[in-house]
Amino acid sequence: MGTDGFAKWTRRFEDERERRRVQGDPDWGQGATLHPAVWAGIQRFQVGEDGDGANLVGKADQAGDADYGRAVRLFVAEEQNHARLLARLLAAGGLPTLTGHWSDTVFVRLRRLMGLRLELLVLMIAEVVALRYYRALRDGTDDALTSDVAGRILSDEERHVPFHCERLHASLAELPRATRRPVLALWRLLLLAVTLVVAADHGPALRRLGLGRMRFVRDVTASSRAVVSAVLAPRPDAWASTAEPPRR
Repeated sequence: MGTDGFAKWTRRFEDERERRRVQGDPDWGQGATLHPAVWAGIQRFQVGEDGDGANLVGKADQAGDADYGRAVRLFVAEEQNHARLLARLLAAGGLPTLTGHWSDTVFVRLRRLMGLRLELLVLMIAEVVALRYYRALRDGTDDALTSDVAGRILSDEERHVPFHCERLHASLAELPRATRRPVLALWRLLLLAVTLVVAADHGPALRRLGLGRMRFVRDVTASSRAVVSAVLAPRPDAWASTAEPPRR
C-alpha cells in the first residue's frame, strides 16, 4: 500500500475532525431516559472505547509509513471522542462510567500479543460488532439524545472499518496467497464466537432496542462477508453501503 493511500485517509480524518468542531456537541441538557439494561450496555461499550491507543500507534509507526501513522493517531482520537460522548451520555442519565470490564481486558490482551496484523484483526472484531450495536442503539430508542450520540459514533465507525480493511489488505498481501483466505476464515470464526458472547451478555438490552439475540448474530455474520471482500479487494468508498442492512 503506497503512502498516497493513507495520506487520503489522513485528509478524511482531518475533514471529519473539522466537521465535528463546527457541529459541536449534542444538547446534553435535554437529559436521557433509558431502560436499565440499555444503560448497562452503554456502560460496557464506553469502557471498550476508552484507552490511549499507545500500543497501536507504536506498531503503526514501526510499519514505516508516516501517513499511516498520522491516520492511526486520528483514528485513536476519534475512539477517545466516542468514549467521551458515551461518558457524557451516561452523565446525562445520572449514571457513572465503569472502571473496567472483563471483555475489554481480554480484547486488549489479545491485541497486544503480536504485531500490527494481529492487532488489527482483533480490533476489527470489536469494530464490526460495534457497527451493529450502535445501529441498534440509534434506531431502537425514542430517546433523542441517545439516538444523536449513537448516530455520531456509527458514522465514524462506518469509516473506521474500510480504513482498517485497506491496511489489512496490504498486510495480508505479505503472506503466501494460499494462506490469506484461511486466515480470514479463522477471523470470521473468532468473530462469530465473540458475537455470540456479546449477544448473550447484552441480550436484555438488545431486546429493549428491538433486536433479538439471533438477529444480532445474523446481522454481524452477514456484515463479516463484506469485510472479507473489502480486505481481499479494498473498495473503501463502497463498503458501508454494501455492509449495512436496511434501516428498520
